[in-house]
Amino acid sequence: DEVSQFQHKLVRLMSLLYGCAMTQISEMRNNDFEFLDLEDFDPKSLEFLENSQYKCEIVVQWVQRLILEAHTANVLNVPPPILSRVFNQVGNGVVILNNVEKLNDFPVPFPISQTVTVMLIFQWFLTAFIAAASIDKMVWASFISFVVTLAFWSVHYIGLELEQPFGDDTNDIPMRE
Repeated sequence: DEVSQFQHKLVRLMSLLYGCAMTQISEMRNNDFEFLDLEDFDPKSLEFLENSQYKCEIVVQWVQRLILEAHTANVLNVPPPILSRVFNQVGNGVVILNNVEKLNDFPVPFPISQTVTVMLIFQWFLTAFIAAASIDKMVWASFISFVVTLAFWSVHYIGLELEQPFGDDTNDIPMRE
């Protein structure tokens, strides 16, 4: 029975951790992610979590504390090297979350994006002139100029879409699924 209680509480904490992580990296207008049953948790702890800036780190501490208490009470009978690996993996998850959050916090600087746009405009005109000067047939020169310019601008717009992947645009990562 204690093992079942441990498993249920661990799953609910992982659900809370997942929801906090999605809220932390999301740029969606509606950040109300669903959690599994939180009724068994202390209301003061949940209020503290709600008012904290570092929600994921707090929930990770709760997970580690739950695992350690279960190990101490012999509910979780795991050798110490494996248990330390579990703590390591949970900590790596927080590090990865912080790295993902950097994608949102540090966008491409405005001067760089403007320079790329100006260079693409120059490339657009230069490609047309070079194709017209070096290819005898106007149809082929127009076609090659169009395809090359379209390819470069497509790569540019794909980069813009990848810059902020955690919103609710059509091409963003589906965070609600």
